[in-house]
Amino acid sequence: IIHTKHSPSQCRLLEKIRLYLTRKPLPSLEERKKFDHEFAMSTSFHGLHNIVQTRSKIRKILWMLVVLGSITIVTWQIWNRFSNYFSWPTTTSIIVQYVENIEFPAVTFCNMNRFQVHAVANLSIIFFLWSIVSGVLHAFDTDNKFSQELKDFLQGNQNFSIEEFTRNNGFYLNSSTLLECDFFGQPCYPEDFEHVFTEYGNCFTFNHMDLPARRRVSVSGRGLSLLFDIKQAQFTDDPTFGFIDAGIIYVIHSPKEPPRFDGLGLSTPVGMHAHAAISQLKTVIQEYPWGECNPNIKLQHHKIYSTYGCLQECKARHIQDKCGCLPFLLPGNGTECDLQKFYSCVSPALYNIELMGLCTVGTHNSTCPVPCEETDYPSTVTYSSFASEKALKFFSTKLKRSPEYIRENLVYIDIKYHDLNYKMTRQQKARSVSELLADVGGQLGLFCGASMITIIEIVEYVFTNFCWLCIFLLLKAPEMPHLTVSCNLPSF
Repeated sequence: IIHTKHSPSQCRLLEKIRLYLTRKPLPSLEERKKFDHEFAMSTSFHGLHNIVQTRSKIRKILWMLVVLGSITIVTWQIWNRFSNYFSWPTTTSIIVQYVENIEFPAVTFCNMNRFQVHAVANLSIIFFLWSIVSGVLHAFDTDNKFSQELKDFLQGNQNFSIEEFTRNNGFYLNSSTLLECDFFGQPCYPEDFEHVFTEYGNCFTFNHMDLPARRRVSVSGRGLSLLFDIKQAQFTDDPTFGFIDAGIIYVIHSPKEPPRFDGLGLSTPVGMHAHAAISQLKTVIQEYPWGECNPNIKLQHHKIYSTYGCLQECKARHIQDKCGCLPFLLPGNGTECDLQKFYSCVSPALYNIELMGLCTVGTHNSTCPVPCEETDYPSTVTYSSFASEKALKFFSTKLKRSPEYIRENLVYIDIKYHDLNYKMTRQQKARSVSELLADVGGQLGLFCGASMITIIEIVEYVFTNFCWLCIFLLLKAPEMPHLTVSCNLPSF
C-alpha cells in the first residue's frame, strides 16, 4: 500500500476539490459525443466542421487530410519561427548624423623618452623599476639581468618612491616644452592640460573630464594645433627596453575614459608635422543574448563603462586583496604599494591574474564584456617635414635655436575633424516578441484560419475533458485499494 502524507491545509483543499467534483454527474457517452460534435461544428478552427457534417466518406477523408496537412505545415512553420527567434538574430544599421557643432575628444600627449638625463645618469635601474611598475598596465617579464641589481637597490632605498621620482624627474609641460597651442582659434596653455600617469610616465591630457564644459568645434578642418619641444638632449630612455625613438606619442579618446596607449597610440617623430583627421564613431551593442554586452556592470572609479577601465579596476581589486596595497597607476583609494611590494607581491599577482584568467575581456560572461555603448575616434594621420627652409629661419630667429636643434627636437601636431558629423553603428534585435506573435498568428490564420479566440476554444475543450477525466478517476478511486490518501500516516 502506498501512503501519501499531506498537511492539514492540503487535506482540506483536496477534500473540497473531491467533494466538488464528485457532486458533478459524470456525463454519459452520448453526452460526450454530443459535446465533441458541437465543438467541431462551432469552433472557428476551419475544416473541422467539414469533416463532421459531410456524409461522403471520400470527402471526409479528403478534409481530414487537408486539416492534418495544414496542422503539420503550421506546426513546422511555427517551430521555425521560434527556432529563429531563440537564435537571437540581430541586424546592424549605420547612421551618419550631421550636426552644427560636435564635441572635441580628449587627447593625451606623452614624450617617448620619459626621464631627465641628470636624474637617471647614475641610476640606470630606474628604467627597470618603471617597467615593473607599469606592468600593471601591460605584461612585463621581470626575470632578467637586473634582478640582483634590483634587490640590492631595494635594500638600500627603502623609502624610494617611483611615483614621486617620475613626477619630479619625468617629462614636464610648461612654456619651454609647449611652444605653441591653439584650439579653434583661441590660445591654450600648459594649465589647460591635466597630468596623468601612463606607461610613458608623465603625460598630459587636453580637454580632460574635469572641465565644467566640454570643448566643441563648429567648423571642420579646425581643431587643436600644438608645437612641442621634446628637449631630446634633456630626456632619455634605455634602448635595451625597446625605447629607441624620439618624438611625441598621443592617443585620442573620450574625455570620460582613461587614455590607453597599448596598441592605440599615434606617434609623431621629431622634425615632422602630423596632420590627424579624426571622425567620431558611436557603437551601440545589444545586451546578451542578442549581443555580448552587460548593461548591469558599473565602474566605481570611471564615469562610463569601458573594457580598459574595467580591466584596471579588476586588477586593482585582485592586487588589493592579495597584497594589501594599490599601485598608483590603477584607480582606487588604497594604500600605495612601495617598490618592495611591487617586486615581491604585485608582479607575481599580475602573473597569476594572467595565468588564471581572473580578468578577461570579450563575451558577456567574461569579467569585462564589451560596452553597450562606446565612442571611438578613428584617425587618418599624414605627415610632412617640419619645417621648410624659410620656416627654419623663422623659428630659429623666434626661438633663438639652431636649425639643427629644431629638426631634432620640435614636433608639430594638428588634430581636426574631417567632417562635422558622427557615424553611429547600432546593433538591433532582428525580431521582437510582438513580431514573433504576429508571424505565428499569420501562419495560424493562413493555414488553419485560427486566431486567439480559436486557441481559447481549444483550451476550453481540453480543460472540460480533463475535468471529466478527474471526476471519473475520483469516482473510481474507492475501487483502487493500492492508493490511499492520508493526513496522519507518515510516508514510507
